[in-house]
Amino acid sequence: MKRAQLIGISIAGVSALLAFVMVKGMLNKPAEEKRVEVKINSVRVLVASADIGLGQITNEGSFRWQEWPADAAKGFITDKSNREAMRQLSGAIARSPILSGEPITPAKLVKAGQGGVLAAILPAGMRAVSTRIKEETAVGRLILPNDHVDVILIRRMRSKSGGDEFVSDTLFTNVRVLALGQQIETKEGKKSTEGSANTATLELTPKQTEMLLLANAMGDISLSLRSIADVDPSGKGPGVGEALEKPKDGNAIRVLRYGVRSRAVGVN
Repeated sequence: MKRAQLIGISIAGVSALLAFVMVKGMLNKPAEEKRVEVKINSVRVLVASADIGLGQITNEGSFRWQEWPADAAKGFITDKSNREAMRQLSGAIARSPILSGEPITPAKLVKAGQGGVLAAILPAGMRAVSTRIKEETAVGRLILPNDHVDVILIRRMRSKSGGDEFVSDTLFTNVRVLALGQQIETKEGKKSTEGSANTATLELTPKQTEMLLLANAMGDISLSLRSIADVDPSGKGPGVGEALEKPKDGNAIRVLRYGVRSRAVGVN
């Protein structure tokens, strides 16, 4: 083969190779990304800069401003509506736990001077009242704040035969426990209340408060823990026990005195 032919073949091969590489590069070239900027109407709302616990006293460092969609900022505190919100809310008490980054609303805080922590978390129209508890009357002290319980009265009665009868009455159902001793919030990692707590503070209506105080003078109060699945989701509050709804129905325990069994009677 002549030299000129070899040179021509070589040039053709190199050209073909270059063309192949260029076509392959064009086919494998990533698609160009198109960025479309959409402007969202936003405002700056007041949020918690860190977790705020129930009953915690806040300061200006507890809050910060954060951009928030204007359409979703209804009811929140904005820098346009109140630029001095951080200073004004400094020293307020948290009525419920607030997570970091959660928007602040006036209902979540109570200002200093408007009552203590317990008064701040107590719903309108309800009362806080305490009753004595012991390990054997409070589920081994495994009841914690915000649990719901039934309140049972155990009292001694004198029968017609002169013997002793112990009668149980369910006074109230689905009662929220506000505090155990001075503990109003479940501490992280704690599965039981403080061992020194000897009182339970319950959330009751004014009339139920009177009845509980009277029951404390009549006998011993026990708390029966309710399952979380049994808690009334409607939030209607504590209910009246069967003993109060049906006064003639009740439970009695026969007591043996000197080998003689006393007669069981209903609750009057």
